[in-house]
Amino acid sequence: MKVLLIGSGGREHALAWKLAQSPRLTALYAAPGNPGIAEEAIIADIDTADNAAVLAFAQKEAIDFVVVGPEAPLVAGLADTLRAADIAVFGPSAAAAQLEGSKGFTKDICAKYNIPTGAYQRFTAAGPAKDYIREQGAPIVIKADGLAAGKGVTVAMTLDEALEAVDSCFSGTFGEAGAEVVVEAFLDGEEASFFCLCDGKTALALASAQDHKRVGDGDTGPNTGGMGAYSPAPVMTTDMVERTMREIIEPTIAGMADSGHPFTGVLFAGLMITAKGPELIEYNVRFGDPECQVLMMRLKSDLLPLLHAAATGTLASVSAEWRDEAALTVVMASKGYPGTYDKNTPITKLPEEGTDAKVFHAGTALKDGQLVATGGRVLNVTAMGSTVSTAKDRAYAALDQVEWHNGFCRRDIGWQAVERETA
Repeated sequence: MKVLLIGSGGREHALAWKLAQSPRLTALYAAPGNPGIAEEAIIADIDTADNAAVLAFAQKEAIDFVVVGPEAPLVAGLADTLRAADIAVFGPSAAAAQLEGSKGFTKDICAKYNIPTGAYQRFTAAGPAKDYIREQGAPIVIKADGLAAGKGVTVAMTLDEALEAVDSCFSGTFGEAGAEVVVEAFLDGEEASFFCLCDGKTALALASAQDHKRVGDGDTGPNTGGMGAYSPAPVMTTDMVERTMREIIEPTIAGMADSGHPFTGVLFAGLMITAKGPELIEYNVRFGDPECQVLMMRLKSDLLPLLHAAATGTLASVSAEWRDEAALTVVMASKGYPGTYDKNTPITKLPEEGTDAKVFHAGTALKDGQLVATGGRVLNVTAMGSTVSTAKDRAYAALDQVEWHNGFCRRDIGWQAVERETA
């Protein structure tokens, strides 16, 4: 198959690396790509925000299959444009992508199909939202309804923080994404990321992971797009996986089909494992970033036929095999992230990669032959090990070889799993 991969982050580098290993691959193109992806794929000069331009390229190059990495093109209907031209595509329609594109849409689906999640209300003005928050008290969660690059969620531990978050949304901090706000109950427990492939009617469970959203050690500071992750998540026992599929994933797949928007692609359930069991925090309609990086390290099966089966309604005929080892990734970010940061700072050395360690590029570019940091999250230093502790040690040993004066990272990725292993 000739494959086109859309995206430029660490998630897409991990997908490109794994797709490139497939014996079923004829050629791999990527747009817009990054220097790491360029080692695995032919970089295509396409404006990926222009659905017609992507389609024209796919037709010109006789692309058999398009894999869409990030959520924005999906919400903007790229999959619909390609499907209408009979090109197989991994990713949901714009209507089904509302599961990520609108927090309120997802909460309404949960309410309609009895899927366990926190109680909520939707608001289009600050006054009623604040009244509801005062009535409910803190802690409480405030979410911008639309896409906000992982930054539109505030877990408010005080009333003042909650009221400020409402003002922030309605003042335009998140643009159109904050035109509506979802206020929901705070769920107490341990978070986990759970992934499954879907073809509209069938769901195939993949692996679990745990992400670290806060910028600082000890889970302190503002939320980010993710500062590191590991897989598997110990809290996702066999029983918890079965309950998640039965109580959350399967009703969602059935509900989306019932509503006329069958979901195909990857469904990423952000879960809180509470005293009652798994409860849904949110859905994403693409692989997590940086969770994808640890999933791809652990996946033994060929990725290409798995994604193609999800895209073509044949998921019941495939299965996924996983390595028993743990994988852990640490995000190196630009100093100042998730706030303002300098761009085009030089990265003068990357670690030597072995069989157990891999560096995925996220926000990098080549300028006059020099590798530079162009984004907030820049490198994902990823390693495997027999335990999370071993994987963590290997990842940080590799990370400490990176020479980049403007980079920083958390030093405690995987801390919950490490504590379990040493208890």
